[in-house]
Amino acid sequence: MATSSSQTLRTPFLKTPSLNTKLPLYSAFSVAIHPTRRSVKPLVVVVSAAALGGKPTVLVAEKLGDAGIELLKEFANVDCAYNLSPEELCTKISLCDALIVRSGTKVSREVFESSAGRLKVVGRAGVGIDNVDLAAATEHGCLVVNAPTANTVAAAEHGIALLAAMARNVAQADASVKAGKWQRNKYVGVSLVGKTLAVMGFGKVGSEVARRAKGLGMHVIAHDPYAPSDRARAIGVDLVSFDEALATADFISLHMPLTPATSKILNDETFAKMKKGVRIVNVARGGVIDEEALVRALDAGIVAQAALDVFTQEPPPKDSKLVQHERVTVTPHLGASTMEAQEGVAIEVAEAVVGALKGELAATAVNAPMVPAEVLTELKPYVELAEKLGRLAVQLVAGGSGMKTVKVTYASARGPDDLDTRLLRAMIIKGLIEPISSVFVNLVNADFTAKQRGLKITEERINLDGSPESPLDFIQVQIANVESRFASSISEYGEIKVEGRVKDGIPHLTKVGSFDVDVTLEGSIILCRQVDQPGMIGTVGSILGEENVNVNFMSVGRIAPRKQAVMAIGVDDQPSKEALKKIGDVPAIEEFVFLKL
Repeated sequence: MATSSSQTLRTPFLKTPSLNTKLPLYSAFSVAIHPTRRSVKPLVVVVSAAALGGKPTVLVAEKLGDAGIELLKEFANVDCAYNLSPEELCTKISLCDALIVRSGTKVSREVFESSAGRLKVVGRAGVGIDNVDLAAATEHGCLVVNAPTANTVAAAEHGIALLAAMARNVAQADASVKAGKWQRNKYVGVSLVGKTLAVMGFGKVGSEVARRAKGLGMHVIAHDPYAPSDRARAIGVDLVSFDEALATADFISLHMPLTPATSKILNDETFAKMKKGVRIVNVARGGVIDEEALVRALDAGIVAQAALDVFTQEPPPKDSKLVQHERVTVTPHLGASTMEAQEGVAIEVAEAVVGALKGELAATAVNAPMVPAEVLTELKPYVELAEKLGRLAVQLVAGGSGMKTVKVTYASARGPDDLDTRLLRAMIIKGLIEPISSVFVNLVNADFTAKQRGLKITEERINLDGSPESPLDFIQVQIANVESRFASSISEYGEIKVEGRVKDGIPHLTKVGSFDVDVTLEGSIILCRQVDQPGMIGTVGSILGEENVNVNFMSVGRIAPRKQAVMAIGVDDQPSKEALKKIGDVPAIEEFVFLKL
């Protein structure tokens, strides 16, 4: 007998200790718990006693506002040591419990290895964390926190300042007058009113730039494949495709993170798609522009002007053709450099570091949840199952389908007060969002991240009879109102549905749509809908064997003999495009999809 109850992002608070008891978390030592499956990012749990007497030591490796330093000194011994070489940083770090940096210090794997396990928190005084090796931090049990909100307005204001200065040739005219010249005709500018500004990346800074540009009378469009359309509409901004933004913009303002997908996203090919005479502003990350290609586009007249605050190499070489170009305005990474922003960032990162050293949950943590070790130990395989179900589900969504509503169902014999689903929900959100964005999702920021993207997560519990020895019987993820890349994943109610169980400590996919399957969630999965007939397993297995792709598990679920069936194949390696085409060409296979875990 099973009963169900539903809730939306709610979790009960406990009065007695149990699996989901909220325990204070301490951070003098760390315990790194690594999932056994290679494809899931390890989780770090900071769980032990505070410093055992004596204050922790915080190394501040770059200039931090006085308010932040004073806040740190109330709790810790503070060592301010600027301009350290990589070797000097590695030498000092073994004596430190926390490290605070800005963008100029590389916190590499060597730094974490040199800390010998003592370093518990890295604080990034700013938004971007591309100068911190997150994988190494997580592996070494170190929490990484940033300060994502304090400099948003400052960066947006600097973007607008560069936009206006570029349009009116302010920097060039200033240099000309100071050189004793009076060249009014040479520095005739262009107006902003009525021009189209394309904001590339509609996050915190991008949306603030859009607001201000609207106030200047500009028509603002934006491209961000993961931005909520309702938030854009509320500002009066039209979300458009990448190519449409390039083709129609008079001005382009860049606000995307630097990821493998965005590295050199503006290159010879994309410059060729732009309106001739376009003007470009970059206050995001230097690496998103191919700088040599930008010089060529400037010389060819495709790009009329550029205003840059960030560069691939900082500081750029003194003989940089881009920096020296007469139609380029440059500043030395001043986006966050206002007195107000500097103090705000200093306080925000100091509070996050102190809180993490005290064992408190950090709302700005970017690499790992902090939860009691005994909770994660029991839920470990279910945590892995939850993330992989999220990853599977989002890959089944067809391109162009906006993911808005996700329902998660947990079936368990445990009572509502003896199972905390926060971590499981966070991992499902992590699986849903991380494959399609640059955001790092964890227990602390999962619900906020989902809400920010207009994603509604509802939860339902099915209460089962039986022994509560195991936390869960199954987890089910459903995505409503979307089209699917694999039609057979659509349930009888019209939703993408995947379901999984833990068997002998290993996560398994046990249902796709209305079809029962059974395949381990390791490596990657190929799903095929086929006519149920003899020899299909051998046919597909032979194709994969010819490509030296190892099959680790295979299962077939069918409606009835000789009718439709779904074959789920677990593979250790990614098959080539040719192998996948051969599978699709098998006459009895009606559709298939490759899903990477």
